[in-house]
Amino acid sequence: MAKLSAVIPVKNEAGKIEKCLDSLVGVVDEIVCVDSLGNDGTVDICRKYGAKIVTHELQGYNMDQQRNIGIENATGDWILQTESDEVFPPDAPEKIRKAIAEAPGAVAFRIFRVNCFLGHPLRYAGSCDHMIRIFKKGKASYIGSNVHETLEVDGPIGDIDIKVSHYSFNSIAQFVGKCNFFSEAESDIFLKDNDKVDIREIKYRLTWKPLKLFWKLYIRKKGYRDGMFGLAWCVLSVIATQVRWLKIWEKASKEGKLTGVL
Repeated sequence: MAKLSAVIPVKNEAGKIEKCLDSLVGVVDEIVCVDSLGNDGTVDICRKYGAKIVTHELQGYNMDQQRNIGIENATGDWILQTESDEVFPPDAPEKIRKAIAEAPGAVAFRIFRVNCFLGHPLRYAGSCDHMIRIFKKGKASYIGSNVHETLEVDGPIGDIDIKVSHYSFNSIAQFVGKCNFFSEAESDIFLKDNDKVDIREIKYRLTWKPLKLFWKLYIRKKGYRDGMFGLAWCVLSVIATQVRWLKIWEKASKEGKLTGVL
C-alpha cells in the first residue's frame, strides 16, 4: 500500500490546527509541519500527533518554498498538501486510498473544498472550488515566488469525491487581518513586476470593477442564497480588492510609478 504524507505550513495556528490534525488521523501515514518560526505553541500541538517538524523562516511571501521544503522532508509515496484550517470528512481515508489504488494513470488528484465563513458553509458566490491537493511525490512541485502558490503537475490529474471544509475566517477581524497581509504582499509583488501604473486603471479598479465583482458574486453566482453570510462574504471580497489597489496607488505614488492624469 502506498504511503501518504500530509504537508502543512504553519505559523501561530494554535487556535485551529487541532481540528485539522484530528481529521487527518487515519487518512495519512505521516504529517510534516513546516513551521515559520511561530511562538504560540502550534509546534507542541503538532508533536502530540507525531508530526515531523521542519523549521524554516518564510522568505518574503514565498509560500511555494515552504511547501516544497515540506515535500522534500516527507517520506511518503504520495503527498497531501493541506492548510491548518482545513478539515477532512470521515469518508476521506477510504476514498483517497481507493483513488490512489484504482487510478494508476493519475499522478495527482483534485478535491472539492467548501469555504466556511464565521463557521457557516457557503454554497454560492464562487466560494467552493476544486483544488489539486494530492499528488505523487516527484510528479508535482510548487513554482514561482508568490503568496498564492502555483502547483505544476507532470502527468494526468483525477478527481476524488470528498468535501473538505475550509474554516478560513471565524470572525470579521480575522478577515481584515488576512486582507491586510495579502494586500500588502500582492501590492508589493505587483509593483515589483510593473514599472508604471496608470492612474486610470487604479480608478477603474476602485469604482466600476468592484461593482461588477459584487454583481458577479452576489447576483450571477447567487451569493444572496447564503443569506446574510453570503452578503457579508461578497461585500468583504469586494473590499479586499479595493484595499489591494489602494495600496498599489499609495506605493506607486511614493515610488514615482504613477502615469496618466489625476
